[in-house]
Amino acid sequence: MNQTVLITGGTGSIGRRLTQLLQQEGYQVSLLSRSQKSIPDVRVYQWDIKKGHIDPQAIATADHIIHLAGEGIADERWTDKRKDEILTSRTQSTDLLAQALSKNPHHVKSFIGASAIGYYGGNTDDRPLTETSQGGSDFLAQVVRAWERSEEQVASLGIRTVKFRIGVVLMPDGGALPKLVQPVRLGAGAPIGSGQQYISWIHLDDLCRLFIRGLSDDSWQGVYNAVAPNPVTNETLTRAIAQVLHRPMLLPNIPAFAIKLLYGEMAIVVIGGNYVLNKRITDETRFTYKYTDLTKALEDLLM
Repeated sequence: MNQTVLITGGTGSIGRRLTQLLQQEGYQVSLLSRSQKSIPDVRVYQWDIKKGHIDPQAIATADHIIHLAGEGIADERWTDKRKDEILTSRTQSTDLLAQALSKNPHHVKSFIGASAIGYYGGNTDDRPLTETSQGGSDFLAQVVRAWERSEEQVASLGIRTVKFRIGVVLMPDGGALPKLVQPVRLGAGAPIGSGQQYISWIHLDDLCRLFIRGLSDDSWQGVYNAVAPNPVTNETLTRAIAQVLHRPMLLPNIPAFAIKLLYGEMAIVVIGGNYVLNKRITDETRFTYKYTDLTKALEDLLM
């Protein structure tokens, strides 16, 4: 009998591609959603995080859970209200899953939790960071710390728990890439700020393959940095996009103060940077990336 993977946040860009790849591997996929959607070959269960409701059948039928749910970090300016939504959408949803797993009969073998390299802080310059590096103290770091702490509730139930600290996901229809591509397509591409801030990136398909390996291989446990092996600077990424699209680069750089005026505190997502290494994946697993070369990754996504 095929194993069932329950995905939260499964209707986003990552969840949709993950569903396709899981189905190709022979898994059944079910989703937890706030609304009753109809998706071919996918069972959709409902939950209401604020009301603390979850369809117990979603848990009862799952062999594995991949938890992606959470409000977008860079979707809106960070008002106090938005910052609260970013935090609680992650912690309350995880709390609800942990409660459901503790109270209802189930046969869940693994829990794969999304996390983020924001754990280390929004801007850590070129200091190499591994899974054992100290966490930061800014808003994003506080969110991720609380997020991972809530995921520990699941681990305390005896369920094998994997937490992927995800870097900048390069994907065609979501995340940072379309925002970077648009000005380049218009002939107005330029590095942001100094251009020397590091971007620890990963191709969408490699991220999804990491999730699948994390649930299928019992030796995976704890925190892993879900990034490609070769972080690049903002300037290198912008130039690579321009090269792939055969578009010119515009000089000078876009000044950091302009980004701060536009986005406020959220500007750290754009002008900050992290040099994050996938040390545990490299040292402890046999996972092979499809995309370690930035240009090849961009050609796959943009051509």
